[in-house]
Amino acid sequence: MANEFTLPSLGENIKAGDVLRVLIKAGDTIAVDQPVLELETDKATVEVPSTLAGTVAEVKVKDGDRVNVGQVVFTVSGEAAAPAADAAKATADAAPVKAAAAAVDAQDQAPTTGNAVPPPPAPGGAGERVEVTIPSLGENVKGGDVLRVLVKVGDVLAVDQGIIELETDKATVEVPAPSAGTVKEVAVKDGDRVAVGQLVLVLEGTAAAPAAASATSAAAAPAAPTSVAPGTTPKEPAVAASRATAPAATTSAAPGAGTGAVAPPRPNVPAAPSVRRLARELGLDIADVPGTGKSGRITEADVRAHAKNVITGKVAGPAGHAAVGGGFAFPTLPDFSPFGTVERKPMRGIRRKTAEHMVTSWQTIPHVTQFEKVDITALEQLRKQFGKRVEAAGGKLTVTSIITKVIALGLRKFPQFNTSVDMAAEEVVHKSYVNVGIAVDTERGLLVPVLRDVDTKSITQISAEIAQLAEKARAGKLSLEEMSGGCFTITNLGGIGGTAFTPIVNHPEVAIMGMSRSAMEPVWNGTSFEPRLMLPLSLSYDHRIIDGADAMRFLRFVAEALEQPFLMTL
Repeated sequence: MANEFTLPSLGENIKAGDVLRVLIKAGDTIAVDQPVLELETDKATVEVPSTLAGTVAEVKVKDGDRVNVGQVVFTVSGEAAAPAADAAKATADAAPVKAAAAAVDAQDQAPTTGNAVPPPPAPGGAGERVEVTIPSLGENVKGGDVLRVLVKVGDVLAVDQGIIELETDKATVEVPAPSAGTVKEVAVKDGDRVAVGQLVLVLEGTAAAPAAASATSAAAAPAAPTSVAPGTTPKEPAVAASRATAPAATTSAAPGAGTGAVAPPRPNVPAAPSVRRLARELGLDIADVPGTGKSGRITEADVRAHAKNVITGKVAGPAGHAAVGGGFAFPTLPDFSPFGTVERKPMRGIRRKTAEHMVTSWQTIPHVTQFEKVDITALEQLRKQFGKRVEAAGGKLTVTSIITKVIALGLRKFPQFNTSVDMAAEEVVHKSYVNVGIAVDTERGLLVPVLRDVDTKSITQISAEIAQLAEKARAGKLSLEEMSGGCFTITNLGGIGGTAFTPIVNHPEVAIMGMSRSAMEPVWNGTSFEPRLMLPLSLSYDHRIIDGADAMRFLRFVAEALEQPFLMTL
């Protein structure tokens, strides 16, 4: 009998998502909690874990599909754990009746094969303890900061009801309850830093527990057969229990157990592709990393903790590998209290991620910054002349959108600016695509959405995309994909002020262009001074791959294209 896996609830107000990658295929043997899809929603990119165990019979979606919550994703043959969403619909009073009915159906449909173990009672009945932990939040997202706890001890929760508001490095999300029940304990508070897999709260189940709990109970504690005393008239649950002693299909969530329809457990250690990739990048053998997740699943936190133990010598590193690390030791701050009152506040979300990334960039890249002033008097006249046309297309014709197009042309003309340096392999990575990131100032910190294939788009298209991405950034709705894959970054502080600055290169890129405030200045034309609108530019670059002369040529190319816009058409 085939069991259907449907797309589970993804959070409040999220009805569907786009399939970035299908992680399974027909014939694969899967376990409970094994990732089966990489899915992009309006809020984030997440891995969807399976609530079923068994052999994949058919995959009903493919990369690029738009799937809705509740839509069938794949079917499993053999034995499978009951989906959590289906189990959660039962109430405590109805659970025994439904279990009885299931046992009767199983008996009626199953062939006579001798003694069999009856199904376990449905989990999540009154009094059952259910631990709710932080779910996977997307690739490379290890945790977040609790902005607000939405529940308290004694509250009665429904499935998918929001329990905490969580701010990650990329977005603010509401974490839903995977089960229904009464809150018995809240393990976090506002302002806490929490990691994926960390306990959030404890429920006393009044409905079904998550599928993992069902799988564990089914595999570890099958119910004993129960008989009915002669001459008695049992109630419906007792009838079901008695009839379940007859030949019936055995149910188990553990792969490899049962009738042989499910293959033995996978020889590989349980870890998501992103976790395996992180281990490779750190020079670790994923098999050496102890897992703390469900059923020993390895998380990114486990990999980083193991790397730290290798660095400090607490455990041995993998044979044949160089020492992991080379991190920066931050100095201890002095005690400021003798000088007056101080307050310490946690560095959260995007601010913390920005700090970590800037330290990496500054430590890794030997920076040089060169400056230039560009006469944009004629460009400003053209911008005002054609601005209405661009606004009609949904964008705003700004100097930023124009220079984005110029930069894209420059990356084609000067390919060393469209590279990344791999010092470990002693190689330079040359990119055939042209993606440009635009730094956006938001209330939550600096975000850099990426425009793709900019060299193939018109300035009108670029203007519209910048407006859309900037709005999503300020609303906290950018996905991880929309902030990855950049080749070059542009940061514009002209709206605030300044005459020059030294932007830090956005690693692993090799250059960044800074724009300051344009101003009217007297410029000598050979016979007299005349007022011209001058735009200050600041180009920072990686001196390992870009020489000063090449940087100046690139900067002059940008300047000349802005001073004489007709050159862009040539």
